[in-house]
Amino acid sequence: MAQHVRVVLVDDLDGSEASDTVSFGLDGQQYEMDLSDANAAQLREALAPFVAAARRSSGGRRRSAAPRSRRPVADRDQSAAVREWARQNGHKVSGRGRIPNAVVRAFEERDAAAEPVAEAPKKRKPVLKIADPFNPEQEAS
Repeated sequence: MAQHVRVVLVDDLDGSEASDTVSFGLDGQQYEMDLSDANAAQLREALAPFVAAARRSSGGRRRSAAPRSRRPVADRDQSAAVREWARQNGHKVSGRGRIPNAVVRAFEERDAAAEPVAEAPKKRKPVLKIADPFNPEQEAS
C-alpha cells in the first residue's frame, strides 16, 4: 500500500497556510515562525528600520552570562538520597540548592564500591582433537 504524506505549514499568527519559516534573533535568543507570504512581508517591513541601523554579528552563538551546568539537574529523589547519605557520613550540605560536586562524587563512589567486582573469565578446557575417520594416517592430538 502506498502512502502520500503531505506536510502543511500553518501560520503561527493567523492559522492560515504558511509558506515559509522565518528565523530571527533578539536579545541573544533565536526564534522561528511559520508565516504566510503576507505575514512574513509584514514582519520584514516592521523590522526593516531596525535591521538597516543594526550591525551584523559574527553569526556564532553567544554564550549566556552564567556557564551551564555540566551535570544535568538531578531529580528530587536522587538529591534527597545524596543529602541524607552526606549528613549520615559527616558532610555538610544545605537543605536546598546545589549539592557540592565532591559530595556527589563521594556518594557515587560509595555506590561503585558496593557493587560486586566481576570475576575474571574462567580458563577454557582444552579441546580434544579426534582422528579423522576418513584419513586413518592422521593421528589424534
